[in-house]
Amino acid sequence: MSDFLMSLKDVTVAFGAGAVLDHVSLSVSKGLRAALTGRNGEGKSTLMKTMAGIIEPDSGEIVRAPGLKLEYVSQDVPADRPGDDAFNALSGGMRRRKIIEAAILRRPDILLLDEPTNHLDIDSIDWLEACIRRSREMAVLVVTHDRRFLKKVATKIFDLDRGELSGWECDYPTFVKRKAELIADEAVYWERKAKKLAQEEAWIRRGVKARTTRNEGRVAALMELRKEFASRRTQPGAATMKLDTAAPGGMSVIKAKNLSFAYESGKPVINDFTATILRGERIGIIGKNGVGKTTLIKLLTGSLAPDSGSAEIGTNVQMAFLDQLRSEIDPNATVGENIAADRNEVVVGGMKKHVYSYLADFLFPPERVRTPVRALSGGERARLMLAKLFLKPANLLVMDEPTNDLDIETLELLEEQLLAYRGTLLLVSHDREFMDNVVTSTFVLEGDGAVAQYPGGYTDYERMRPAKTGGGATQPAENGGRVAARPVGPRSTRLTYNEQRELAMLPEKIDALESELKSIREELGDGTIFRRDPARAQELASRLPAAEAELESAENRWLELSDR
Repeated sequence: MSDFLMSLKDVTVAFGAGAVLDHVSLSVSKGLRAALTGRNGEGKSTLMKTMAGIIEPDSGEIVRAPGLKLEYVSQDVPADRPGDDAFNALSGGMRRRKIIEAAILRRPDILLLDEPTNHLDIDSIDWLEACIRRSREMAVLVVTHDRRFLKKVATKIFDLDRGELSGWECDYPTFVKRKAELIADEAVYWERKAKKLAQEEAWIRRGVKARTTRNEGRVAALMELRKEFASRRTQPGAATMKLDTAAPGGMSVIKAKNLSFAYESGKPVINDFTATILRGERIGIIGKNGVGKTTLIKLLTGSLAPDSGSAEIGTNVQMAFLDQLRSEIDPNATVGENIAADRNEVVVGGMKKHVYSYLADFLFPPERVRTPVRALSGGERARLMLAKLFLKPANLLVMDEPTNDLDIETLELLEEQLLAYRGTLLLVSHDREFMDNVVTSTFVLEGDGAVAQYPGGYTDYERMRPAKTGGGATQPAENGGRVAARPVGPRSTRLTYNEQRELAMLPEKIDALESELKSIREELGDGTIFRRDPARAQELASRLPAAEAELESAENRWLELSDR
């Protein structure tokens, strides 16, 4: 029996002037586990919808095996199913899992998954990976920005680049390396072509007459070279977004003490949670869908009042927030109106910049700036939300599922910005690779209100998490309510009891010194004190360098003990 399932030959799909799919060919056989990669807007969803029969190609041929069963799961999750109250009551992540489960249970020959990991929690992602890896007959083609997922499931890569599709018989890490080499070779090729074109254009401008056969051939070659450059489709530019950091606040950013909260059902979401988040820490928050990750963020940032306990925001904290529903974006306004209302300029890093120029950094051409948000793709909406967020200088950045719908290039650029960010980060994400690359410590919501604390990212948590007890609960990591600022592995030196006490007390000492220095500078800033109270002025002037030295020493000591 043949393993053939489907083939596309010279398929072209065009919307408007340019071809989204330009003479694309591919073949699907039983057992295929492939990823479809490409930048946002390259046409990945269009290709999947064409394979599923939702979009008819403008030209080319599609051949399907007799009786072929195909399931296509789009990246959009229905907000409502008339009459299905059980489905409507589920969270977005659980709805997506139910839809994927139903598609797999129908036992298709081909399963097409468009951004399946969006909104799925990590347990559900693990489940989906296992389903795909266990399958022997079903062919799977997936579009995803989740690099860990790609590494685990894909054994072949289809790459869509400027309308053309190429197949790579390798895993994802190998593809990334080879694609980078190909792009470098392409750049060298076009650089040589450009030099040749410049030389020939200079020759023709000198007025050399094409009287000889040799010169006629040279002129014809120049015409062909011009055509080649005119038809060339260059790679779209990369986003150049820049995250602005506000002036630093106090050493202690958030102090949570015995924080508890439950909704009307009475079941605890957060129970007796204590932690201190210090300046510069990057905290990841993980847990199953519906366990309370967003609730914890709201409690820590003061937008939700606890049933008991407290959460205190430190001095001079300036917060910027990105929520997973992108609620700060008005779908009926244009891209430009969402960024600058009726103004033509925005302020970036203290400098004025035209809104068109600013949005070009986030890959929005002028015609797209005038487009209503409701007409944007998921990836474009995600970039717009980042553009809006990055206009607000902040020293505390709170991000709830920021990676949804971002292509891998933009995702990696966001990682770079967050790693260079000098403020404090609170991050909810199910993207394991993103968490490993960005965060320094992790809060894990384990159910029944329990929140465990681990140093490092997701992989560190996997390595250190304890085995489940007989009752199904895990024992949270104990570190005195403090979040370790850096990942730790096996240690050659342990803190003594006195050093542990010192580490726990240092944040309060640093806060007190910062407050004292602020007061001293304010008093000395009033020049009349030297006339009104010379003795007090002398006392403050003498204390200032000593307090600054004590603060520097305390901060260095905290860093030393935290590193150990």
